[in-house]
Amino acid sequence: MDQTLSQLGHAALADLSKVFDALPDDAADPLIEAILGAKRIAIHGLGREGLAMKGFVMRLFHMGRDVHVVGDMTTPPLGPGDLLIVSVGPGSLGTMDALLDIASAAGATTAVVTAVPDGPTSRRADILLVIPAQTMANDQGGAVSVLPMGSLFEVAQTILFELIILNLRERTGETAETMRARHTNLE
Repeated sequence: MDQTLSQLGHAALADLSKVFDALPDDAADPLIEAILGAKRIAIHGLGREGLAMKGFVMRLFHMGRDVHVVGDMTTPPLGPGDLLIVSVGPGSLGTMDALLDIASAAGATTAVVTAVPDGPTSRRADILLVIPAQTMANDQGGAVSVLPMGSLFEVAQTILFELIILNLRERTGETAETMRARHTNLE
């Protein structure tokens, strides 16, 4: 029997709830502290993780942070006092290894958002934010999310980034109004 959209939606929300139940309350604290202390932030992700990362860039920009998407022609060089955040759900991507190595060599702090804390890319980072969610690398077999492929990680990532923004907003005194004032008027 086919499931209704409502049933699938409730199953997806149950999967997300399990992720956040397994996430320690202080999981994002090191990343939040790094964001607060960074002069400049560059962020990168690939595929759908990259879309979540770009959404995070936009929110950080709305908060007045000096933040950039890696690969954009206006991304400045990183150095001491700066922060590179990359997303590597499955724990290993050669592209991210190279970016982390470059940023580290330049003196920047590095952070990896991942589901695999012991992956090769994760081991290169100064800061790890581990999201305990299924990625495309482990979407086969037993306890598989109702969401396809790596969607559980990507959706949890997007929600977690919004929660980080709420935390940052509280700590910095930003309001919805001050953030909205930085929103583009070119839409």
